[in-house]
Amino acid sequence: QVQFVESAGGLEQPGGSLRLSCAYSGRFFRAYPMGWYRWAPGKQRELVARIAGDMSANYADSVKGRFTISRDNTKNTVFLQMNSLKQEDTAVYYCNTEPPEARWWGQGTQVTVSS
Repeated sequence: QVQFVESAGGLEQPGGSLRLSCAYSGRFFRAYPMGWYRWAPGKQRELVARIAGDMSANYADSVKGRFTISRDNTKNTVFLQMNSLKQEDTAVYYCNTEPPEARWWGQGTQVTVSS
């Protein structure tokens, strides 16, 4: 059974940092493009970062230079390092394949940036 489990969100002040983790089951995903997405109230889902099987990464303009996506295929985990956080980064963050598979959305992890 495919499962993505996000963790390590929380409350952080503007300018702070958080590192999200996404553990996935199945070696199938080790070579598959993975993405971090976020959903904020009243906004559309946004793909914030994508990492391919060859480790090449792409970012949304809104996070470029502040967020870094990485993956450790030996641990079946994808990470999102978020620096210089802004209030507009407040959202629930999810990982999924890229493009996403609807049946594989997990619970997500809440990130709140507030002073």
